[in-house]
Amino acid sequence: MNKRQTGTSYEEKAAAFLESQGFRLLEKNFRNRQGEIDLIGRDGSYLVFVEVKYRANEEKGYAAQAVDFRKQKQICKVADFYRCLHQLSDATSIRYDVVAIQGEHIEWIRNAFPHIYARY
Repeated sequence: MNKRQTGTSYEEKAAAFLESQGFRLLEKNFRNRQGEIDLIGRDGSYLVFVEVKYRANEEKGYAAQAVDFRKQKQICKVADFYRCLHQLSDATSIRYDVVAIQGEHIEWIRNAFPHIYARY
């Protein structure tokens, strides 16, 4: 499997895991020219933007650590575009989560990072 196929496979696993926890999936692989958000859905009253990271083992570090500040900022820019596109108010409760898959272990990190306000 190439990297894209591997990523897609683990994003599917993450989506199935989240749905089994009551998460309502709205979108997969939402893209614009700013970047991509792997999964978007609802968890209770929150609109949630989810980044999925996979590592086969600890050799290249832990999956959750791969969502660095640069990646967080990019996700927030894409989330801002999504909210604008869908005409969601600033009062909409949002959250940024990470699903870290390390080998076969899945960890759902809710509220993994705050919204980062960026200049355009």
